[in-house]
Amino acid sequence: MGRKWNNIKEKKASKDANTSRVYAKFGVEIYVAAKKGEPDPEANRALKVVLERAKTYNVPKAIIDRALEKAKGAGEENYVELRYEGFGPNGSMIIVDALTNNVNRTAADVRAAFNKNGGNMGVNGSVAYMFDSTAVIGITGKSLDDVLELMLDGDVDVRDVVEEDDAVIVYADPEQFHAVQEAFKNAGITDFSVAEISMIPQTTVTLPEESIPTFEKIIDALEDLEDVQQVYHNVEYEE
Repeated sequence: MGRKWNNIKEKKASKDANTSRVYAKFGVEIYVAAKKGEPDPEANRALKVVLERAKTYNVPKAIIDRALEKAKGAGEENYVELRYEGFGPNGSMIIVDALTNNVNRTAADVRAAFNKNGGNMGVNGSVAYMFDSTAVIGITGKSLDDVLELMLDGDVDVRDVVEEDDAVIVYADPEQFHAVQEAFKNAGITDFSVAEISMIPQTTVTLPEESIPTFEKIIDALEDLEDVQQVYHNVEYEE
């Protein structure tokens, strides 16, 4: 799939290591998913996906429980899911997913993050058509052949299975997220290095060295925004 998923996650984890920002964002995402359906993950597939992803980021149980209790109780905050699309240097494409209780604030903040750091915000649909919504689930401790066999035994339809560093990553349609996990869990595997539904670019670009600082400034500015949950892009970093 051309993404080096572990490298992306390690970069994000190191950036968030000394802050509670990632936990706060998960708290909002869990609350919103729980409010949209049942606060029970077994009855709410969207919530189950969020909780599985939270585990891979080591979100404390107290944060998760607080968000779920808030959703069960009198929490009346109304959040809107928004997607913004834009461009960085040299053909780089960026998707920004946000959850917000103030649409005007978020739109202004995202636009400023693009404009002040050398990017341009596009119109809806200008970028997203070049990405595919994809379930991404990774494990360690098994070989590529082992994972392929598990997917076959579980009759799971996958797009790709690749080795990446010390992990094996399964890419599948979003609807197959739980089927992939069940195939692993039936084999006694319950710890995942990644468990996401992500936007994967159909093609990637490699930036010239002089453009990388500008691109990373845009990404950092977007990820620093309180309302932004996820930032996706099509840039492939050279090894």
